[in-house]
Amino acid sequence: MIKMAIGWIFTSISSIVFAFVLIEVTAEVKEVKTLSELIDEQVDLQDIQLSSNSYMYDQHGDLISELYIDHNRRYLHYDEIPVQLIDAFIATEDQRFFEHKGYDAIAMVRALLANVRQEGIEEGASTMTQQLARNLFLTHEQTYNRKMTEILYSHELEKHFTKEEIIELYVNSIYFSNGVYGIEAASYFYFNKPSKQLTLAETAFLSAIPNNPSHYDPLQHFDRTLLRQEWILQKMLEVHYISTEEYEQARNEHLTINQRQRIDEFPDYVTYIHHELTELIAQSEGYSLRIEQAESDDTRQEIERDLQNHVQQLLESGIHIETALEPYRQNSITKAIQRYLPEDDIQAAVAMIDHHNHEIVAISGGKGYNKFDFHRGYQDFRQPGSAIKPILVYGPFIEETGASISTQIDASNICINDYCPNNYGDQEYGHVPILTAFKHSYNTPAVRLLHQIGIQHAFTYLEPFSFSRVVSDDYVPGAALGGLTYGVSPLELTQAYTTFATDGAFTQSYGIRAVKDQEGTILYSWEQESEQVWSSSTNQKMRSLLDEVITSGTGRQANITASYRGGKTGTTDEYRNLWFVGLTDQYTAGVWIGNDDNQSIERVNNRSPHLDIWRESIK
Repeated sequence: MIKMAIGWIFTSISSIVFAFVLIEVTAEVKEVKTLSELIDEQVDLQDIQLSSNSYMYDQHGDLISELYIDHNRRYLHYDEIPVQLIDAFIATEDQRFFEHKGYDAIAMVRALLANVRQEGIEEGASTMTQQLARNLFLTHEQTYNRKMTEILYSHELEKHFTKEEIIELYVNSIYFSNGVYGIEAASYFYFNKPSKQLTLAETAFLSAIPNNPSHYDPLQHFDRTLLRQEWILQKMLEVHYISTEEYEQARNEHLTINQRQRIDEFPDYVTYIHHELTELIAQSEGYSLRIEQAESDDTRQEIERDLQNHVQQLLESGIHIETALEPYRQNSITKAIQRYLPEDDIQAAVAMIDHHNHEIVAISGGKGYNKFDFHRGYQDFRQPGSAIKPILVYGPFIEETGASISTQIDASNICINDYCPNNYGDQEYGHVPILTAFKHSYNTPAVRLLHQIGIQHAFTYLEPFSFSRVVSDDYVPGAALGGLTYGVSPLELTQAYTTFATDGAFTQSYGIRAVKDQEGTILYSWEQESEQVWSSSTNQKMRSLLDEVITSGTGRQANITASYRGGKTGTTDEYRNLWFVGLTDQYTAGVWIGNDDNQSIERVNNRSPHLDIWRESIK
């Protein structure tokens, strides 16, 4: 009787509780979210994007740099995936893949019973869809909570994607050790060929790795990988994906790892292109204007962070960057710097432009340059010395006055507002032709000419060149000799000199020809506009002056045999910087030499290494 009474009491209490819960659930049912809605709040199953390597090419279409940070992945679409690879994974990982809805209940029960016997979690019975869910959204911890979440995510994946789409994501997301993700990258990394060229033995071998990437790492544990390869081939035979003959042939095939090293050449040029890519995107997407109009430093920095994130996302989408790099010219620059500047403490930078196509074909970041180091070619700003005279003094003067190169100008001493420059060696000259003053780089006539045409007016001739560090404080007489507050970069000054090769018109030159997506559609390219800086007549006179510098002036050591060659030297106070910028019929190149700490390099001045470097680079 007592047991019966207790039973009735328990039943009554349970009924009351159940009724209460039912009432509460009924009241709240309209606010309850479906499982799909809850999962959609956590992850966007509609837009799964896997990163893919990006690539950079020279002007001949040859690969010069594979762009990725942590994930080496070459994305393949479903119709590009080898059928034997799909068969290998289905045979070993998920034989009921095309039948289940994300999870295999039969396999789960079998694994659960096995784990109970083992008193742990040894078998997971994860389908390929579950493995994909784990790779995309979850951790790899072995707990039942994680397993349940994995099942729920897998079920949702199967509702959003076809089986073929799941296979595509799976094959591209699985890890093959050594930073390699996806079968295509694995095929290149371990066998140096695309996956469509893999033999059955090689396919099974690579299929062995994802099961336990560290345990089956072919570089460290080749024999272990080979053992699992044999097991995979056996499974494929059991489910009739391969014949006995194919099995025996693959099992007896001798495999050799042919590891492919990452292609990452020409660090100077590649680093610059990364910089130019950011500029291109900033201009194309409106970031540049937003940064320019930012009302505070915090706002500006936030926009710049957004820009960097956007660039990174683009690089992870698998873009192809076509550049104007000429490998021969880039190598010539590097070799010339090493040959003529052996001193460890002295640096150099060179920029070279094909002025017919307005393309940067080579650029040096410095001697012994390493990728993403400080780049002296475009990031280092130095006083240009007399190398500024053609574009700030003589070009504007001839344009304003119509003077000829034989016009007499005053080369005697001069003082303007306590500024009293001297000629080299404190020499004083009387009236000399413009040609003589220019090719021997006299200082006093340059200061006098700048003063005569008006300093502010002369600086308007620099505006088309967009020198980024030229400021109003530079509007002083000393600017005629390159005495600028911050200075110019080697690339900027070289860009300006291209005007003398294009009949007085300036067109900005770039290294990037086009940025394309994986289908070959152009995403970004530069829009080039030309601006006339001075007349054709002035330009011809300037070309004559530049030619005389090389044939009989301060740049004789740079002389080469060519239908045209011309340039201008530049030396700053105490020999802190040595410059030479010149051009031929096809190329314009600029050379800077100096110390990173801006100390004097007078000890190398007499041998003029900047002239030797220019001559060797451009001939």
